[in-house]
Amino acid sequence: MPLRIAAGAARVRARWRGRPRLRRLVTALLTVLGLLLLPVGGAAAALRLQYVGEPPAEAHTRGRDALWLGHAWVDGRRTDADLTLLAARLAGTGIRDLYVHTGPLAHDGSLDASLAPGASWFLDGVHRRLPGLRVQAWLGDVVAPEKDGLHLDRPEVRTRITVAVVQTLALGFEGVHFDLEPVRSGSEGFLALLDQIHPLTVSSGVPLSVAAPQIDPLPGLHRVGLAVADHGKWWSKEYFAEVARRVDQIAVMSYDTGMPLESLYGGYVARQTELALAATPDRVDLLMGLPAYWADDVGHRGSAETVEAAVRGARLALGRSGRQSFGLALYVDFTATPEHWNAYRRGWCR
Repeated sequence: MPLRIAAGAARVRARWRGRPRLRRLVTALLTVLGLLLLPVGGAAAALRLQYVGEPPAEAHTRGRDALWLGHAWVDGRRTDADLTLLAARLAGTGIRDLYVHTGPLAHDGSLDASLAPGASWFLDGVHRRLPGLRVQAWLGDVVAPEKDGLHLDRPEVRTRITVAVVQTLALGFEGVHFDLEPVRSGSEGFLALLDQIHPLTVSSGVPLSVAAPQIDPLPGLHRVGLAVADHGKWWSKEYFAEVARRVDQIAVMSYDTGMPLESLYGGYVARQTELALAATPDRVDLLMGLPAYWADDVGHRGSAETVEAAVRGARLALGRSGRQSFGLALYVDFTATPEHWNAYRRGWCR
């Protein structure tokens, strides 16, 4: 038997050497490509399976949804007519929180109070026309070391951010929503910031909220992203849980996934929802982001990343769970079209 195996191997080698060099190169490349695509194909099939089935009727809004709002609402560009339109758009939905862009923070962590001259007008208008809604100050900036921005590992930067939170709460905002990007998985500085801010918001009786990256769909994927592209796109499930335990509300930015097909994107959102549900304490509101904008590039295929697919994926993962601390969040008001709003209402607000 060993002699026959050796003879067979010799014949294969002879046939291989007899082929033209270009053909041998093409064959080798196709073989390597096939080996690389096997796990990719398996992952795609798994995501497609996540999107199969009909969401149960119980998976609908719990009245804890949110909407990201642009800076124009607090810098004087919006009018009373705009508020009337906003009130009509939100009527009959499950939206409870409005994250209005009040920053950005300076790279040293401070907040320029002159950036939001219309804050009081907006807060008064929302309370008058939309009683029961909370308006949270959306504070953000880019983060070092990946960007030239906030150094969250520095105590003096965290102290200035704390002062900025005091400023916004003094204006009458009913919560603080941090969108600091990209915070790398494992960042101790970010956890220290949350530990510093949360007692302040608790004593003020308002929520502390954060926008969070997606969770590793495969164990250790965040390390691969850092090694290959020096980019902290994902958080580990363990780090996500560490952050969730330190806040009252966590909103997953479940878009810009690079998925090429709507079914794969919907399956990806379903998987992200499952992972986030498992990592988020019941007392904390978990929200999954909806891509109410259009882009067509490497990170976001507009025809694939739809509000309809995201809503359906989240509902499939939520299933018949009785969990009330769950919602969806639309990003962002100034790009959302009537089709985006209709998809959100039709799929989630029954």
